[in-house]
Amino acid sequence: MKTERYEHLYTKIRESIEHPKNSTALMNCMQRGRDKRSDALAVLPGGAAFREDVKKTKDRCIEQQPELLARFVANAKKRGAQVFIAKDGAEAIEYVLRLAEKRGATIVAKSKSLTTEEIEINHPLLEAGFKVIETDLGELIIQLVGEKPYHLVFPSVHKMAEDVAEIFTKATGKTVPNDIPAIMKVVQAYLRPIFLEAEIGMTGANIGVAENGAIVIETNEGNARLVSSIGDCHVCVMGMEKIVDTVEDAMLMVLAHPVSASGQLPTTYVTWMAGRSPLGEGPSRHPRESHIIILDNGRTEMRDDDSMREALSCIRCGACMNVCPTYGVVGGHTFGYIYPGPIGIPWTAEVHGLEKAGDFASLCISCGLCKEICPAQIDMPMMIAEVKHRDAKRNGHPIVENVMMGADCAARAASAFAPLANAVMKNKAARKVIERVAGISAERKLPEFKRDTFVKRFARHKPNVSEPKHKVAFFVDLYANYNAPEMAMAVVHTLEAAGCEVLVPQQMSSGYPYIAYGNLDRAREAAAYNVARFAPYAEDGYDIVATEPTAAYALKVSYPKLLKKSAKSIAVSARTYELFEYLLHIEADQKSNEKPLAGRRFGFHVSCHQRPLGSGEGAMEWLRKRGATVALIETGTCCGMGGTFGMKTGALGYELSMAVGKPLFEKFRESGVDTIISESSVCAIQLAEGVGVPVLHPLAVLRI
Repeated sequence: MKTERYEHLYTKIRESIEHPKNSTALMNCMQRGRDKRSDALAVLPGGAAFREDVKKTKDRCIEQQPELLARFVANAKKRGAQVFIAKDGAEAIEYVLRLAEKRGATIVAKSKSLTTEEIEINHPLLEAGFKVIETDLGELIIQLVGEKPYHLVFPSVHKMAEDVAEIFTKATGKTVPNDIPAIMKVVQAYLRPIFLEAEIGMTGANIGVAENGAIVIETNEGNARLVSSIGDCHVCVMGMEKIVDTVEDAMLMVLAHPVSASGQLPTTYVTWMAGRSPLGEGPSRHPRESHIIILDNGRTEMRDDDSMREALSCIRCGACMNVCPTYGVVGGHTFGYIYPGPIGIPWTAEVHGLEKAGDFASLCISCGLCKEICPAQIDMPMMIAEVKHRDAKRNGHPIVENVMMGADCAARAASAFAPLANAVMKNKAARKVIERVAGISAERKLPEFKRDTFVKRFARHKPNVSEPKHKVAFFVDLYANYNAPEMAMAVVHTLEAAGCEVLVPQQMSSGYPYIAYGNLDRAREAAAYNVARFAPYAEDGYDIVATEPTAAYALKVSYPKLLKKSAKSIAVSARTYELFEYLLHIEADQKSNEKPLAGRRFGFHVSCHQRPLGSGEGAMEWLRKRGATVALIETGTCCGMGGTFGMKTGALGYELSMAVGKPLFEKFRESGVDTIISESSVCAIQLAEGVGVPVLHPLAVLRI
């Protein structure tokens, strides 16, 4: 793949890094969104458990979509609405143009609608001579400056008060003070005649209810209620995936939308509309009409695509954007086409084309955080991997991605020639050559390789467990084998001291880089290889222990997905543990007064792939039981390394990686800890460089 494709992307990334005003505002907004969501979940009965209900409801409704669509249309028509199913954006736009001409409309007032953004309906209406005004404040700001939304929920989050004052000064011809209350008064005066004079009000819909043909619109400003009710004609444009079965289903979504987006319970205005009542009299009035345009625009094909179907469960809350590390730096104008952020990649691929999605899909570093925060538990990382996979089939992978995906072979070779390989990695001139040829950043300090690997050491090891209480199959992965064999041997000794028989089955690396960079054929090969070798042990009662969080995640989460939940992959997943989770489990009945870490204070970093596995609680508790004081230091998002992403050179690698990590580096410095604990080998590299203090594996602290 030629790098020219990404030159525009590199430029936009560097602009974001060099001029951080927008990203600072965006990251502050994202942090508030995450914090308020956490606060809301703390008081919501059941906490985050509502996500299970949302997933089940969306899965059921997408499965029943043809029947629900037919029932919604029938019931909406019974209530007097006119319903049109548009196969694509062109058909939807043509319907609105004909309607506006028929009614002699001049002004179309719009409330916030992502579906109308998707089909870019404003442009053809304006070209046809209609005055189209966005009435949501964020959307209005964006419209006045001719930009696309920066965020699904907060479209103008990158505009400061002084920017907005200047925008409305130009729009009104009057000086607007740089003061939020003053700006709001100007906006109200600007919009009031629009609400009153518009002949057509256009909205989207958050939900359609098949049971009664109603639509539900959620806003915080009340503008959708004004737009849909004052004029004689209301037009709703909604995607067919928004239709649910019952009012109870709709009520669940009314909860899920705001709590996921901004921690609200619920939005300020929740409007339920089912048909329209007559209003006023006189020969000059048009009859009041309600038109519902249900948009397909690729959704039927998406539903029939097993790899992309899950995207239809998106409820447009923007939670994935609030946690995405690279989106937080570059924003939606870079990380997106029309739909921004993580969910924007599969949606763009399906409704706007694979090429457009491929242009920014590489901004996903496959940290998995979007899946962990999504109210519908959509597996965005795997869908994005599929987009990358399909794009690479057409365009190939950049050289550096092929290098990263070949880490198995590279590590084996570097270990075999360890003294020479290590000398080369320390040589600045050699590193510059490697950077130019292979794309690995010369600025990134890489770990040394050991010729005497863990596998060689384990072959010489003589176990000393006469009557084992537990049986463990150890999944080592690359770093522990080739770079830190002494740490891997410490794992073996620790397990044996706890009464475990330990063996090391034949294995290859976890293969997660194949997922991250979108080579799903090779990812499935790696999954099949490792599952075939570990499944017999799992079925024979062995527990599988991994020290690298990403490896444990691959075994527990990724492999069953890649292998279509085969019986063997499920068996491996069910018996896989992180090391310290397992140690706590088998030490549960043991009591010890020994506190070798008493008086020690550590800052702990939880890596992204640890979050669904227990968020590092096992390691922190293990350290605390040995007397240490451990504080979890985090921002709620990634450290920026993103597996091997931060090892790549340039804007789409090291530079962006360090910009993502900057807030976390500052938090660690502010904490005052002199040692950081992390179970992730790559996170340790990032934090050591970014913070400038030692980063150790939990087992290593017992040896210092």
